[in-house]
Amino acid sequence: MSKQQHLEVTPTDDRMRPRNPSWPNSVEIYDTTLRDGAQLEGISLTVTDKLHISQQLDYLGVAFIEGGWPGANPKDDEFFAKAISELDLQNSELVAFGSTRRVRGKVDADPTLAKLIAAGTSTVCIVGKCWDYHVTEALKTTLAEGVAMAAESVEYLVNAGKKVIFDCEHFFDGYRTNPEFSLRIVEAVAIAGATTVVLCDTNGGTLPPDVYKFVKEVVNYVDCDIGVHFHNDTGCGVANALAAVRAGALHVQGTINGYGERVGNCDLIPIISNLELKMGIRALPAGYLSRLTSVSHHIAELVNLPINSQQPYVGTSAFAHKAGLHTSALKHRPDAYEHINPSWVGNVTRVLVSEMAGRSTLEMRAREFGLELDVKTLNDIVDTLKRLEYEGYHFEAADASLELLMRSASGWQQDFFRLESFRVLLDHRSDSETQAWNYVSVGIESEATVKLWVDGERRVAVGEGNGPVNALDNALRYALKDVYPSLDNIGLTDYKVRVLDTHKGTGAVTRVLLDSAGYHKIWTTIGVSENIIEASWQALADSIVYGLLQSSA
Repeated sequence: MSKQQHLEVTPTDDRMRPRNPSWPNSVEIYDTTLRDGAQLEGISLTVTDKLHISQQLDYLGVAFIEGGWPGANPKDDEFFAKAISELDLQNSELVAFGSTRRVRGKVDADPTLAKLIAAGTSTVCIVGKCWDYHVTEALKTTLAEGVAMAAESVEYLVNAGKKVIFDCEHFFDGYRTNPEFSLRIVEAVAIAGATTVVLCDTNGGTLPPDVYKFVKEVVNYVDCDIGVHFHNDTGCGVANALAAVRAGALHVQGTINGYGERVGNCDLIPIISNLELKMGIRALPAGYLSRLTSVSHHIAELVNLPINSQQPYVGTSAFAHKAGLHTSALKHRPDAYEHINPSWVGNVTRVLVSEMAGRSTLEMRAREFGLELDVKTLNDIVDTLKRLEYEGYHFEAADASLELLMRSASGWQQDFFRLESFRVLLDHRSDSETQAWNYVSVGIESEATVKLWVDGERRVAVGEGNGPVNALDNALRYALKDVYPSLDNIGLTDYKVRVLDTHKGTGAVTRVLLDSAGYHKIWTTIGVSENIIEASWQALADSIVYGLLQSSA
């Protein structure tokens, strides 16, 4: 599991609002980024992506991580197999998702329920119809059968030793037109043993006043924990969730950064922040709130989508102040211009076009890295970061490269190796009998040559691979392996490329993020260039240098 280092900040300030005695002390956070979030157009997660995101969610401390739907596709089956055997979750509980038994089917012969049991998670979540219109028109069955499908499925899973969360699909639409039937479903699954009954606004069309009213009525009606699941089609996903908690909901489902189909799911980032900082309700383990920004940004990179700079609490612009009349006052009274202390959520105050921008954050990060930097050095780093960020670097998701940059600014120079040059060759062969626009590739061979200086000795090494980056990695390792045998304990685990200025076409600047693992750590390095090979080399070289630092620590 990723052992990221982070300064824990406990909010203590007279701007903290006391909890209303009628509100709950704490709320369970249930993340469905890996399933509902992955339905956003443009997201396609590999099994490795899902494992990395799970590590980030566990690091954040959410109560539940919904991993996917076992049996729905080979990817989800592989994920659960690997997650159960490989993930060492410290804070979160992995959940398998599925549905109730089929119409007029038997629970002990239902393939979906069998897959849920076989997935190996102690908790499962099943979804069932809670809108009479869907039962009669979509399922083409009776309302009595709709209730039986839900209750029998929950009871079967409970008897199989599972903790069951029940998602009431289209609850708010159903409750608005036929509250009696919707409450029959809620009551039936509660009696059958569901620990939490989740009221879902599947179409995303409900507004906060109705949410508060409906949730309050359900909380008063049934004796079990009530949760909520909102989509953001009206732009009210976060407001709806807060209204539900005020009405007595103890469990909130959503996704990191609001990913999800259509316009997205309820965004857990502002939900968690508002619960803890504005309502005094615990949503994460104590001391974990300051991890929000790094997790939000890291997951954005993992799903290969741009970070929303204006996202509440964690966006790079959330606490940014442009040069003007009030910026000089920020140094003395930041609370006059910021609704919370940004460090509480792991963010920073940014004063644009000013030498103050980011210095306090860099001091904090320097202490984490064991560095003592003077004011001049910190200012130099601020200027360097501004320039690099303008060029396309993003160090929030590349802590290893940031640490190396700060070490260099303090006078440190890595002496593991010095690059003289590298060269990459690609040999592409195709079937010459086909048209150029419809060729059949019969092989692409990648070969890389690196020339290095190590301890005053010039070394030349050649590597082959299934792509230019793999070939470069193999060549670099071959050149260094007899000097640094610890390289055998360092491996590349992920590689992502993002085009930053797409309007330039094939001449666009690209950003490369490279994840590596070793010595019980996972680290990320970054490279940016108009040449994707050069950007990859930057990230690769940083990764190896950082790994060698860890091996000698």
